[in-house]
Amino acid sequence: MFVLICGAGRVGSSLARTMLEDGHEVSCLDEDPESHARLEIGLPKSWEDMGGRFTVGTALEIEALEAAGIERADAFVSSTDGDNTNIVIAQIAKRRYAVPTVIARILDPYRAKWYEERGLHTICPTRVAIDMLESEVRLAAARTRETVAPGGGVDHEDADI
Repeated sequence: MFVLICGAGRVGSSLARTMLEDGHEVSCLDEDPESHARLEIGLPKSWEDMGGRFTVGTALEIEALEAAGIERADAFVSSTDGDNTNIVIAQIAKRRYAVPTVIARILDPYRAKWYEERGLHTICPTRVAIDMLESEVRLAAARTRETVAPGGGVDHEDADI
């Protein structure tokens, strides 16, 4: 499978390395030439020697997307640091190039939900963090309620606080 990832920051580069290690053909597009170094973290050889591609360019420019290989992409991931950019380029990949799998990282939970409801596959790390934090706080609250002493006080020796 040919995977095109726009944005080679911490998220995009980690995903790119994993996909490459899984045997996929991977191309990354990023406007910062220095982001190439992130792709090579933990690899035994250079990104290109491992079979990866890297294109310097702005993902909002059709020429850059085409140079990175969007016309033959089986999967497209927009993981830049901007929600607006990710939304626009994901829609370009989906509508103009008919990429079969398109995923957009959207940090704003409300926007992620809105676009998801309209057919754009979104991943919202903020929503994931909120859900995890809510779950942990609820567990802590439940443990605290279980350790409340009969007189109404908290038995702090047993509480996991």
